[in-house]
Amino acid sequence: MKDMMIGVDLAKDVFQVHGALRTGEVQFRKKLTRTQFPVFMAKQEPNLVIFEACGSAHYWAREMEALGHEVKLIAPQYARPFVKRQKNDAADAEAIVIAARQPEMRFVEPKTIAQQSRAAIFRGRERLVHQRTADVNALRALLYEHGHVFPQGIRSLNRITALVEDRTADLQPLIREECLDLLAQIAEKTARIIDRTAKLKTLAAESDRARRLQTMPGVGPLTAIAVEAFGPDMAQFKTGRDFAAWLGLVPKQHSSGGKERLGRMTKAGQADIRRLLIIGAMSRLGWLGRRAITEGSWLSRMLARKPKMLVAIALANKMARQIWAMLTKNEDYKDPALAVAA
Repeated sequence: MKDMMIGVDLAKDVFQVHGALRTGEVQFRKKLTRTQFPVFMAKQEPNLVIFEACGSAHYWAREMEALGHEVKLIAPQYARPFVKRQKNDAADAEAIVIAARQPEMRFVEPKTIAQQSRAAIFRGRERLVHQRTADVNALRALLYEHGHVFPQGIRSLNRITALVEDRTADLQPLIREECLDLLAQIAEKTARIIDRTAKLKTLAAESDRARRLQTMPGVGPLTAIAVEAFGPDMAQFKTGRDFAAWLGLVPKQHSSGGKERLGRMTKAGQADIRRLLIIGAMSRLGWLGRRAITEGSWLSRMLARKPKMLVAIALANKMARQIWAMLTKNEDYKDPALAVAA
């Protein structure tokens, strides 16, 4: 492999390509169309190619690897500080190469087609849930304007349906017609959500990795698929704490002068996995989940002196570290309390 780094600023139609040696000497700057880019890269000897981790980056990473190049993806926020003066495509491509030359730089692992396929189904389900929530809120707001108040959430939908279908209710015909249309949209989205949920559960049942993750309390099929779809290879993290930090489940630091100042959770990592881990942790702290908590354990001591939400985030952090250990060691979940007793 030549001592060359090629930074590419991706776009829909025109790509900016910047080639430089690892010592910083510029070899070429080119503006290529979408069809010219793969032809040009096929003529190059195997080199290190760097993309920003943005739209279509994972696709192009696989295409470049097929041509024999080594590929790395860099987070846009890590490349931005290296842009010189004016921001344009050429400056962005150069900044990508300069950022990748930094010895301490961290990179994003390219996703496989299987990962992106799972992510598409997962995100499709999330999109439908958000759309259904918007429709339910619109329905509640419409009825609120006509004197009928319902609490938030999907649980009140049966009561709302009964009211709208009741011909004796004090609703104008046009309002009833609009409400029925919203109810039909909600029913359609609910059916599609159920279909995608079943598909995700099937994918989780077919994967040995997902099955292993579900042996942990608080981790279900959706969380397992999210880890598979959005999580990188756990081998790239030295410890489980690094994985928890990658998820944003650690306090934000404002430390200076040797004094530690810790703030709220950073939320700087993968949002889907983090959200599902916190939901799973909250399920373990509910009235039903608390029955399985051993008296005198770390979790019971935390619940005795800390707010429930804070304990849930701490538990989610611990679950992330346990997930890292399970996947790196290829082992099922082991209850720490039982391990200590043994």
